Amino acid sequence: MALQISATNPEHPARLLALPWDVPLEEWPEEYLVPLPRGISRHVVRYAHAGDEVIAVKELAERPALREYGLLRDLDRLGIPAVDPLAVVTGRTDRTGAPLEPVLITRHLRGSMPYRSMFETTMRPATMHRLMDALAVLLVRLHLAGFAWGDCSLSNTLFRRDAGAYAAYLVDAETGELHPRLSPGQRGYDLDLARVNISGELLDLEASGALHPSVDPVEFGHEICTRYQGLWQELTRTSVYPAGEYHYIERRIRRLNELGFDVAEMQIEHSAGGDTVTFVPKVVDAGHHQRQLLRLTGLDTEENQARRLLNDLEGWMATQDDHAPGDPLAARPEVLAHRWVRDVFRPTVRAVPPELRGSVDPAEIYHQLLEHRWYLSERAQHDTGLDSAVKDYIENVLPGARAALEPADPE
Repeated sequence: MALQISATNPEHPARLLALPWDVPLEEWPEEYLVPLPRGISRHVVRYAHAGDEVIAVKELAERPALREYGLLRDLDRLGIPAVDPLAVVTGRTDRTGAPLEPVLITRHLRGSMPYRSMFETTMRPATMHRLMDALAVLLVRLHLAGFAWGDCSLSNTLFRRDAGAYAAYLVDAETGELHPRLSPGQRGYDLDLARVNISGELLDLEASGALHPSVDPVEFGHEICTRYQGLWQELTRTSVYPAGEYHYIERRIRRLNELGFDVAEMQIEHSAGGDTVTFVPKVVDAGHHQRQLLRLTGLDTEENQARRLLNDLEGWMATQDDHAPGDPLAARPEVLAHRWVRDVFRPTVRAVPPELRGSVDPAEIYHQLLEHRWYLSERAQHDTGLDSAVKDYIENVLPGARAALEPADPE
């Protein structure tokens, strides 16, 4: 059987053909590989160069490779945070003609980390709580879309910084199933698997000495259930309000927006006596602040980053009273947002030398600069301004943060 590359983009096969498909993935030469941290996997996984992209290559049998490729494409269509599927390569043989396993190729999620790499230094319990929050949000989003994961765990998730919190991405859909709607039993099964898997993974870290001594692995396994159930209840519960008190409905919608979700459809029913109103959010989409920031500025960020940037944008807009007199278009939010990106956001991020940014994306850098400005202003008891914060951050914070990431000099 001849080598076949099934890809989502017609440009990818040409880039992929240069890779050594006649060599088992475990034996690929270093010249093709990218030294990035890898999580635990049942399969051989490697990061490699494909043109100007970094890709993740996973060896597995043809049928599960094609199935997972299709599921990841479905999740991409549904807007669920997951790695991007690029291609499946089948018909591989070695130099003697012996068959080799097919591979699934996904795009490397820039700035992401597998959980084991995050535990190379002992992680504080507060940070672990944020990981559980991120994983609970991901699981709820999957279930709202009708996707039963079948193997929710820390190992099957990538985490990316999101304005002091984390965003979780599904990285392994091999055991998943997509349905029009999940039953409570299907959701409960997924959640129970998550609890057992997370407790097991943390027990493994505890045995290796990489877990904070105050962390109880079993308790943290139960925490994912508590956080999931609280979020699911908030997003799907039926509310009954007095008739005419529509501000209760508005408050409920604002609460969902604060959690990062949009109500795209709602069901409102009056009681037979007309004295109460029943409100059910019918369709709930995640990414409320992401979409709002993208619409205004064109910036595509994580949800918490978007919330933080929108707050800064709104504060900046309130100070802009010098727009062109007699030109109503100059005061429109979209026009002011464009000015903010051009005059504030981009110059601020570009002031940080690329070699000091590392793999941190621009939105996260800007968030960190806002945090540093707040810290300096609190210490000085007055607003120090963004320019001063950038200068101090570059001189006093980034060098130390970069040094902490570099390996110690062996002597």
